[in-house]
Amino acid sequence: MSNHHSNDPSSTNSTKNTSDINKLISQMTLEEKASLCSGLDFWHTQPIERLDIPAVMVTDGPHGLRKQGGSGDHLGLGDSVPATCFPTAAGLASSWNRELLHQVGEAIGEEAQAEQVAIVLGPGTNIKRSPLCGRNFEYFSEDPYLSSELAASHIQGVQSQDVGTSLKHFAANNQEERRMSVDTIVDERTLREIYLASFEGAVKQGKPWTVMCSYNKLNGTYTGENEYLLTDILRREWGFEGFVVSDWGAVNERVDALKAGLELEMPANGGIGDAKIVAAVKDGKLDEKILDRAVEQLLRFVFNAIELQKPNATFDPNEHHQLARRVAAESMVLLKNDHNLLPLSKKGRVAVIGEFAVQPRYQGSGSSHINPTQLDQALDEIRKLVDSESEVTYAPGYDLDSDDVKDELVQEAVKLANEADVVILFTGLPDRYESEGYDRTHLELPLNHKQLIKELAAVQPNLVVVLSNGSPVTMPWLDQTSAVLEGYLGGQAGGGAVADLLFGEVNPSGKLPETFPVQLSDNPSFLNFPGEGDRVEYREGIFVGYRYYDTKQLEPLFPFGYGLSYTSFEYSELQVDRTSMTDQNTVNVQVTVRNTGSRRGQEIVQLYVHDPESSVIRPEQELKGFAKVALEPGERKTVSFMLDKRAFAYYHTELRDWHVETGEYELRVGASSRDIRLKQTIEVTSTVKLKQVFHRNTTIGDIAANPATKPIAEELTKRSGLNDMMGDNPDMLLAMTRFMPLRAMINFGQGKYTEDMLEQDLQRLNEALQQAGH
Repeated sequence: MSNHHSNDPSSTNSTKNTSDINKLISQMTLEEKASLCSGLDFWHTQPIERLDIPAVMVTDGPHGLRKQGGSGDHLGLGDSVPATCFPTAAGLASSWNRELLHQVGEAIGEEAQAEQVAIVLGPGTNIKRSPLCGRNFEYFSEDPYLSSELAASHIQGVQSQDVGTSLKHFAANNQEERRMSVDTIVDERTLREIYLASFEGAVKQGKPWTVMCSYNKLNGTYTGENEYLLTDILRREWGFEGFVVSDWGAVNERVDALKAGLELEMPANGGIGDAKIVAAVKDGKLDEKILDRAVEQLLRFVFNAIELQKPNATFDPNEHHQLARRVAAESMVLLKNDHNLLPLSKKGRVAVIGEFAVQPRYQGSGSSHINPTQLDQALDEIRKLVDSESEVTYAPGYDLDSDDVKDELVQEAVKLANEADVVILFTGLPDRYESEGYDRTHLELPLNHKQLIKELAAVQPNLVVVLSNGSPVTMPWLDQTSAVLEGYLGGQAGGGAVADLLFGEVNPSGKLPETFPVQLSDNPSFLNFPGEGDRVEYREGIFVGYRYYDTKQLEPLFPFGYGLSYTSFEYSELQVDRTSMTDQNTVNVQVTVRNTGSRRGQEIVQLYVHDPESSVIRPEQELKGFAKVALEPGERKTVSFMLDKRAFAYYHTELRDWHVETGEYELRVGASSRDIRLKQTIEVTSTVKLKQVFHRNTTIGDIAANPATKPIAEELTKRSGLNDMMGDNPDMLLAMTRFMPLRAMINFGQGKYTEDMLEQDLQRLNEALQQAGH
């Protein structure tokens, strides 16, 4: 159903071409131009009836359509039209399945067409800096590569239906506390390698129609007024051709935002922002050409969206529900399965315990809350799957509206557990525990849930725990269970997917897109989250998620990329098409995977790159490739990855570019970041010569480390008299002088070495560098 212009609203064969649009602009009053730069209401762009410029509608996403009738109230649910609720991004990311994300996007795009919606606000690709962030359920991962790849697939899927997306929240919006005022302080390398990288791939590959700026400040400037972010990086570096929209209520100063590159303010501003634009143009503080460019961009989008609307578009809600069930099954992660308790037999006595089994927590709270077309209950779906002679009993076990332990509920659950062959306990985080608008304060389950696990484990060894939560929880109770299924927030068909997984209709194939810590204090952001007042410093730098745990050698509860299956997989024959390359080449990496078990299954193969020796601080390893492969029992398949310069590079702040250091790199292929199966070394040579200049504060060690100047360094230590100080101990001399600046030879030389000699030697040293091509 896609067409050649669906992913790029700026290049369309719309009947309104650039000259038509410019002609329209020339007919507008200044006030009309300004009015187009803000919304008509909460969900519509501003029309101009006298010029036949229509309004178009945008709605919340990102895991389904949240279209409200009337003006809406942004967070209200009452008048939302029914739509398919897919798993939230935390779950979708656990599938590690680009194709699946594309299919979800297509379905959402179809529903948007049926509702005449021009843009779905999403996906959210912010990094999970801390597991406490209240909105983590809406984001993909702690890893920028995984996050950007999945976001790109989601975007392409939605836009294949001629409906736009709005990639959000740009950028460094990683907490809810004080999100509208906090100043996020991030160094340039961390910003590029972690927080911007999560958006970069999504922008370049997905080509979203719009990007949504976040609420927060970034290094002192609101993101909506940050020209470096919105213009220099987003447009000039990454080639973004759509328009920037504010998060709802994110605009601080309208004129500054327009100058920085924010075209559309949402929602309607009551004419206040428009009046500021008009006044700034009249006062000469705003070049009208900047306003005209913004209007041109918005008009191109509006006319394109209208033209791409499909008359009488419909969708099949039952078909989308079945897709949601299949997606949910791939979005859940089997964390534990002692003695192969799962999959369960369809015969016998099953006790289903936990109110979540009948009142599912299937999505997060806030602006992404969807009114589902239908809603599966796990208890009903389990009863449908088991044999007719089997007995399935149920007890709530806890009160969802309270954390208090209620003895009568516990005792009822214990009685059923005593009489059953197996217990399936549905537990997790109630709605109030995590939501847009505020952050969590701990990682624990509610007290009544934890107590119930303890009581049930005491009478029933076959205890299966199914979790419903949008982000990690700690599990001091893990040893008391036989099996744990991380269900995340599984969408409207999550209950059916859980039944499919527990009883073997589907083999689990999800893997964690984030690290589960043993305790909250293990998380690298722990000491600096959520900051002090209106300021948060990202002092952990690039060491986010597994980059920290793996480098620190800190054992997590469950590592990044981890997930069990009902079958087993063997990795072999790691091959590269070249063992040496320059940073201008690519290398093809292949590995063979075989299903060594008795069930059909899917394995997620992960490729990490390790730099064993670097002049800059780098993580132990970084994810640079992944692929999901389906295998029948005994079947073998070859998985291929293509790595380019970026796979080996770090962001060089002085070059203001990605840079690869010449040297050996280790390619690591495995089933998680802590389950590396195969390794291969490759030599990469940089084609960029870093300009090096020696000066009076350059250390002797730095001069000695360069082959072109090492002989001069040895000569200097002799002439300055430093050798005499150390006697016959050259190793000690090297250790003592390694970090000594050249100027110090004047002091320690006691008259043997002078300022004039230093100036002459610096000239010699830099000439030697120049001759060597440095």
